[in-house]
Amino acid sequence: MAAEISVAASSRCFRFGRNSFICPKPTISILTPTSSLFSPSITRFDAILRHRRKPSLTVCFVVGGGKLNQIENRGEESSDEIEKQISSARVEEKIARKKSERFTYLIAAVMSTFGITSMAVMAVYSRFSWQMESGEIPYPEMFGTFALSVGAAVGMEFWARWAHKALWHASLWHMHESHHKPREGPFELNDVFAIINAVPAISLLAYGFFHKGLFPGACFGAGLGITVFGMAYMFVHDGLVHKRFPVGPIANVPYFRKVAAAHQLHHSEKFEGVPYGLFLGPKELEEVGGLEELEKEINRRIKLSNSGSG
Repeated sequence: MAAEISVAASSRCFRFGRNSFICPKPTISILTPTSSLFSPSITRFDAILRHRRKPSLTVCFVVGGGKLNQIENRGEESSDEIEKQISSARVEEKIARKKSERFTYLIAAVMSTFGITSMAVMAVYSRFSWQMESGEIPYPEMFGTFALSVGAAVGMEFWARWAHKALWHASLWHMHESHHKPREGPFELNDVFAIINAVPAISLLAYGFFHKGLFPGACFGAGLGITVFGMAYMFVHDGLVHKRFPVGPIANVPYFRKVAAAHQLHHSEKFEGVPYGLFLGPKELEEVGGLEELEKEINRRIKLSNSGSG
């Protein structure tokens, strides 16, 4: 008995893109030998029909791992770009807010400075003109005014040092703490101390202005000295050290630069809060062995200033 086997296999494949394949499904036709002896023509015809049938196609799409990684990387890059845009927007907003705060405080500092200075100059001129109306120059009274002006200005440094340590960092810490934290807005609660110190200065100036004599002259000088110290403190402490407003050429004075660096060390608390004073702060650091740290801070501020200006 003769058996006929007809095998039809298609190995043709079509390729789309990089990783996609279309291959016709191979078909195998096996003719059984049951009727091959009696009807060979039918068997051959059946085989031909089976061979001419349209092949079934199987489409397989394979996405390579490289494309998946590219999609993931693109997603990560887009999220990184969004985060960068958000952070840059926050930085720009912070810079704009700082500029607005500095401008607000600058207006307040300029107005208070010119106001107090003009009133002090007018008071001094009016008082001495009033004293010399009789034709006699009151030398003792004028000397007392001058001496108390200098003495009060120097004495305020020691008063501020004592009050800073014994009061502001003790019982009044709830008010002074605002000065050791990041400031929100142009002003802080610690600014109240400037107003408190202005009260005795104005009182002494008023009493000395409306009265004649050695004692009123000394009171007038004391009030004038406190006022001068307050103005200098504002420019060096608020302007130079904490940059609440620009101070111009004051920043280039070597001793003021040293004073600013010493006060910056007070905020770092490297020497348990020393120095508590301002204008004699470098001397306080010398007494506790902090000159090396003072020089480092001075150099750091110089580099920071040069990089900012460049």
